[in-house]
Amino acid sequence: GLPRAAREYLARIESLCGVPIDLISTGPDREQTIVRRHPFKAV
Repeated sequence: GLPRAAREYLARIESLCGVPIDLISTGPDREQTIVRRHPFKAV
């Protein structure tokens, strides 16, 4: 998983924006995409 500081950072952004962050990209390739929650699955 993500380091604690990264998780806290994302949680803060989610709190400020009021929307969940489901995907994180660390580069241009598909292998560099982290899926936190699948965006198309029902809640």
